[in-house]
Amino acid sequence: MSSDPVVRLADVSRAHGDGPRAARSPLAALLAALRISRRDALRSRGRSALIVAMVGLPVLVITATLIFAETADITPREGLTAQIGAADLRIRTLGGQRFPARDAGGETYWTEGPSSSAEIVSLLGHGARVIPANDGSVDFRGEAGYDHVAAHELDLRDPLTAGMYRLLRGRLPAAPGEIAVTPGTEERGAPLGATPAVGPKKTPKRVVGVVEHPHQTRSAEIVGFPGTLLFDGRNGQGTGWLADTARPITREDVRRLNAAGLGVRAPVVPEGSDGLNDCCWSVSSYDVEQLMTIGLAAVMSVLEVVLLAGPAFAVGLRRRRRELALIAAQGGAPGHLRMIVFADGVVLGGGAALLGLVLGVGLGALAALLEAGRLIGGVGPLDIPWRPILTVTLLGAVSGITAAVVPAVQAARQDVAAVLGGRRSQARDRAGRPVLGLVLLVVGAAAAVFAVRFHPVWVLAAAVLAQLGLVALAPALVRLAASLAARLPLPLRLAARDASRHRGRTASAVAAVMTAAAAFTAVAVMTNSNFAVSRDSFQAALPEGTMRISGPDRADARWTGIKAVAGRMLPEAPLIEAAEPLDITGTSIELAPLPFSDGGPYAGRSYSGGLPVGGRQLLELVQGRRDPVAAAALDAGKAVAFDPRLVRGGRMRLHVTTFTSDEYEVPDDLTVPAVVAEAADPQYAVGVLPASALHAIGLKTKAHTLYVDPAGRRLDREREGKLERELAAAAGGSVDVFVQGGLGQGVLPQLALFLAAAAVLVLGGTFAATGLAAADLRPDLATMAAVGAPPGTRRLVVAGQAGFIAGLGALVGALGGIATGIAALWPVLGQARNAGGPMTSAGLPPFPSVAPTIEIPWLFLVALVVGLPMLAALVAGAFTRTGVTLTRRVT
Repeated sequence: MSSDPVVRLADVSRAHGDGPRAARSPLAALLAALRISRRDALRSRGRSALIVAMVGLPVLVITATLIFAETADITPREGLTAQIGAADLRIRTLGGQRFPARDAGGETYWTEGPSSSAEIVSLLGHGARVIPANDGSVDFRGEAGYDHVAAHELDLRDPLTAGMYRLLRGRLPAAPGEIAVTPGTEERGAPLGATPAVGPKKTPKRVVGVVEHPHQTRSAEIVGFPGTLLFDGRNGQGTGWLADTARPITREDVRRLNAAGLGVRAPVVPEGSDGLNDCCWSVSSYDVEQLMTIGLAAVMSVLEVVLLAGPAFAVGLRRRRRELALIAAQGGAPGHLRMIVFADGVVLGGGAALLGLVLGVGLGALAALLEAGRLIGGVGPLDIPWRPILTVTLLGAVSGITAAVVPAVQAARQDVAAVLGGRRSQARDRAGRPVLGLVLLVVGAAAAVFAVRFHPVWVLAAAVLAQLGLVALAPALVRLAASLAARLPLPLRLAARDASRHRGRTASAVAAVMTAAAAFTAVAVMTNSNFAVSRDSFQAALPEGTMRISGPDRADARWTGIKAVAGRMLPEAPLIEAAEPLDITGTSIELAPLPFSDGGPYAGRSYSGGLPVGGRQLLELVQGRRDPVAAAALDAGKAVAFDPRLVRGGRMRLHVTTFTSDEYEVPDDLTVPAVVAEAADPQYAVGVLPASALHAIGLKTKAHTLYVDPAGRRLDREREGKLERELAAAAGGSVDVFVQGGLGQGVLPQLALFLAAAAVLVLGGTFAATGLAAADLRPDLATMAAVGAPPGTRRLVVAGQAGFIAGLGALVGALGGIATGIAALWPVLGQARNAGGPMTSAGLPPFPSVAPTIEIPWLFLVALVVGLPMLAALVAGAFTRTGVTLTRRVT
């Protein structure tokens, strides 16, 4: 027998039904088909690489990401050594709480938990040894200024602390005046060899070593000797011990220590105990909506890969159609032809998934070896979540195999005589496919309407069903669109006719573009509408970027120091001193306008800090421009409002929004004289109150507030933190530093990201199908060249193919995505208005009675529906080879 797989498959076909040979023929045919597919994959390296990339790259990326995330996520079991070191357990008091106990007579009484080492040793039994291990936080002043970090009182030289920290540089503390710091604290102004002032008494401590937490590499911590960093721990807060016991800790020991008012961290109890320690056991649970979300993401991913890889398999079918016809002519059955093409999916799809699995696991293991988790501040042991990884691999293999199903069916239906004669063989469409597509579309749309009363994930599930209907309708849509191209110029008309003639490859590409466009359009509509809701409800009392510094209730000397620090660190920014409102007793309060009419522009809106209280400079800052009339009214003791609905009869109503104590006293009449002015940006201005107006109604004020004009200088997050620490040091306590945020760039960056992702999928599917179309068009292009058609006309034909596929898919997908996005917004925005409403008679939630805010991202849609098809056409036309070889056409 010949060694050629094609010949062997034909021999198997002829031998089908011959006794013992018949029993072996299915397996022999399968093996021969796999060898044929392997040989063809090696021969067509470009097509094979494309399919492998489509299937294997998502598997690789997801696998590596899952391993990276799982490795960086430190479980309680993995992080236990960093908490207890080499000790048998770690014990901590529970903050001075009282616990029930029984005396010798059985009477119950309340007692405080143990708070001394001797009491802990007595509870643990003979032979136990404990060392202090206290946790808390501490202030320090280093080279970079004032800061606040975590603090641990622990003798790192003791063997019980092994594994809790690793020494990077220097040595471990050996005296009460020495400390070790983590790299995070070192960056904040306490480098090796420095002597920062630590604690409330500003005690100098020399940094003798730099240590690192084994898992939290970005943490900012100080480690010193017990009793040298934290407050007196006799109240139980933060007091703890590391304990070494004479025998293993059992579950009963843990319960006994818990009953005594102690928190326990211990490793997993050994066999023979009645359970696991609660500290080392975690359970992850998923609700139905989360599982549905994961399932929908998997379905859409598989569908997109199938539709994108389908044209690539169709290219292989076209190149091998003569080979397949020869097999059929030698006796090969249609099932054998299907098996050969289906084997392409097994070889390429399955091989790509396995390759992605191997490379993904290798990349994840390398990332763990190189401690790539430092990028996100979490380093842990290599942890491979095999169950989700194998699920992703299986989905990748299934998507690759499924993509070969339609080309396999087409291979079995091709006209052998036409192919061997050099003529085109076009398989006819299934008559029932449009009916099935219409049924799925209608059922999906009806289900989406019904699902708006539930969670958005059910709307999206119904939308996926409708999308499957559109995929089934793709051949009919291609035929309908081609019939509408009769009045187009000749090159575009030829492109549309060829797309309709080869609906098998065109429909798959159109469906891929349609699915991608629908998914990203739905997400864009939801994102843009949610931003519109946030934008319409946004109201700030200060311009964006304005900094407000509020000092504590301290003496004037402290406030003078705060102003000096602010002036030194913000030399280019003008500082505007303002007042803070107080109630009758001197308690700090915040005042906001109260609309005279129900609803109004401020119903449901909130902003931090209330209305600012100050003079002309503050008015100019808030108003955004100079207004002499408003400034004169403010000097006369009248409030300035920037919305006419806040003022009636020359008066503005006020109410207390937040306060610093549970009780406050204000006058019954909180109305002040007011005028209406126009602000440069009404979204960032509500009004300004003069201190005299508040004094007139019985309230008090204090000049302990500074406003920093954002036009002077804006600080980055690091310098802002440094300013806050310096201000707190000057005030002797915390200082409130508030920077007014804004809407920022809106959703444009997100929409641009969605458009870029959609462009990759749309152009990828379009170019794969256009390459196949260009190969099928060679006879027509040769005929056009023979009759004198210029190269530009031939370029337009190929460009028209790309534009037809991308344009039809993007248009239909965008329409479906708009409907999906609007439907998915109803449960989120519409139902929120009906929260707590009555159920229907059938026990179902009611339909949202108020329509949600819908804002269509028209710029995104124009770029998707018009821009991407034009780009696809331009690129396809630019890279088309215009030189053709004249051939004899066989009819």
